[in-house]
Amino acid sequence: MMNKKNMPIIVTGGLLIVLLIGLTALLFSEKQTNKELIQEFQLEKEDLENEYTRFAQQYDELKLTVSNDSLAALLEQEQLKTQRLLEELRTVKSSNATEIRRLKKELATLRKVMVGYINQIDSLNRLTAHQKEVIAEVTRKYNDASQQITTLAEEKKDLDKKVTLAAQLDATNIVVLPQNKRGKKARKVKDIMKLKIDFTIAKNITAPTGEKTVYVRITKPDNGVLTKNPANTFPYENRELAYSIKKYIEYNGEAQDITVYWDVEEFLYAGSYRLNIFTDGNLIGSSEFVLD
Repeated sequence: MMNKKNMPIIVTGGLLIVLLIGLTALLFSEKQTNKELIQEFQLEKEDLENEYTRFAQQYDELKLTVSNDSLAALLEQEQLKTQRLLEELRTVKSSNATEIRRLKKELATLRKVMVGYINQIDSLNRLTAHQKEVIAEVTRKYNDASQQITTLAEEKKDLDKKVTLAAQLDATNIVVLPQNKRGKKARKVKDIMKLKIDFTIAKNITAPTGEKTVYVRITKPDNGVLTKNPANTFPYENRELAYSIKKYIEYNGEAQDITVYWDVEEFLYAGSYRLNIFTDGNLIGSSEFVLD
């Protein structure tokens, strides 16, 4: 039989064993709990790292959408801050709950800042788009106005040309009569002493009136010009042309008959001759005649 004196020792030993088993179970449970917490902190840390990395990449994307230098500098500053906090997070141990919570709060702040920048960039982009529309509209109106001005200038040019043409005199009824020494019509070229030239300057109420100089130019079959002096020239289309006969007239806008003469002092030969009449810098009449 068990000695009654040993009973307290046995009971005490049993209690100690039970207590030791309970303590061991408690320590194991706490260790398991701590392990699970560390795993949770590790996962949370990895999520934070991913968030910070995405934020840094988003700042790169945002910088590509802005042209405002001041805003681009602020985005660069926030990106550098994000990258610095990311480096801090990577050096923090998963078990350091305090630092992880702090960096999580920093991330929330960064998110608010980024949302503000996104709204600001959207506002600027909308403003820029509106400005582009305004510029496009102003450019279109300017181009339309320029086209209208060009059209009006061309129409005015055409009108001025028509007015100039309308004001230009016209020599009509041109007749060349070869005369012999008796003032009669010469039958043969060797008998010609004078060339009588008759023409009419037509009525033109739009032409300027006053004194005018009329030039008659007679061209021989070999394209030589009948002239009394090589210095007898007049300006026409930026060059000097030799003339045969010059006559001053007083033009009043009404039809006017004119007669001029060419005294033959050179050898004339048979063939086709050409006669051109000029005044006011314009060719106002032409005709051809044949001498047999």
